[in-house]
Amino acid sequence: MKLYEFEGRQLFRRYGIPVPGFEVVDSAEQARRVAEAFPGKTVVKAQVLVAGRGKAGGVKVAETPSQAAELASSMLGAEIKGERVERVLITDYTEIARELYLGIIVDRFKKAPMVIVSSEGGVEIEELARKSPEHVLRIEVNPLIGLTDYQVRKAVMFMKLGGGLAEEAGRILRSLYKLFVEMDCELAEINPLAATPDNRLLAVDSKVIIDENALYRHKEFARRVEGSGLEEEARKLGFTAVELDGDIGIIGNGAGLTMATMDMVKLKGGRPANFLDVGGGAAEDVVEKASRLLLTHPRVKVLFVNILGGITRCDEVARGVVSAYRSLGVDKKIVVRMMGTNEEEGKRILRDNNILPYDSMEEAAETAAKLAG
Repeated sequence: MKLYEFEGRQLFRRYGIPVPGFEVVDSAEQARRVAEAFPGKTVVKAQVLVAGRGKAGGVKVAETPSQAAELASSMLGAEIKGERVERVLITDYTEIARELYLGIIVDRFKKAPMVIVSSEGGVEIEELARKSPEHVLRIEVNPLIGLTDYQVRKAVMFMKLGGGLAEEAGRILRSLYKLFVEMDCELAEINPLAATPDNRLLAVDSKVIIDENALYRHKEFARRVEGSGLEEEARKLGFTAVELDGDIGIIGNGAGLTMATMDMVKLKGGRPANFLDVGGGAAEDVVEKASRLLLTHPRVKVLFVNILGGITRCDEVARGVVSAYRSLGVDKKIVVRMMGTNEEEGKRILRDNNILPYDSMEEAAETAAKLAG
């Protein structure tokens, strides 16, 4: 379950991690009043669950309370990458002398928490690790022992902090690990962790993901359905979905096949917009609902359906795809690769409706990438 930034900040504050002053509002007038309470400039930040909101205009600096109100007014009700902005965060502007990165994830290969540290924050950590791996430190934590003092010292030394800042960084890391464990997190990230000119450390942004299987222990978040707009709608329809930032909608039957489909699309130069698994034995109505969900998504240019028919019948899949396409009347391309039970009948149905079926996943993925490009 992804938390909004303001929820992550509230958790940081609860666990003693220093954050700039902030308040979340849902109107321009509230934004003005909050901004007036801060001594100088403020930052207006759209509260959405998609990545890259800054580049999409969802994070802006306000010089005055009036400008904060104007910015809030322009963001509220707008859409950022397909998600409607219902609230904005007004936060005290922070002068930053240096940006650091501090995060903890669940490493599924190691089956353990992994502390990730970098002396360069404010950037995508995956991109930094790929381009400059020497700037990223990973520390595996034994979950039975917990974060040890020597691991904390190792992390702080890697940040190249001295004096009081080093001690404060160690305290923040211990607090972040405590939050990570007690809140059943899959991810707890501070990016950037800002070193200020007056020698303080502040968590300027937060990203927290809680394991949804543990929500019964965290009633404060269990009340709302997790996810972006697409993820929420998929959950209501009974699907497993994860939204990404691409433009090729992906439908598969089975988690492994769906993930392989996403990998193949990426390999062919495309950008997957989502992971959506309709499961085994998906009938016509299920496939229709999944297809409608992605065909109406504003960012999806091409729908790629990849089905291996065992207990799932290819003719049922074809009817579901065609039904969604014809009822919506959208001008979007559809690529279908199907093999298995009732394959020939499924392909006939697709051809009769001007949708060309493919036998090869590789060829279909390449076609989807070209159509989206």
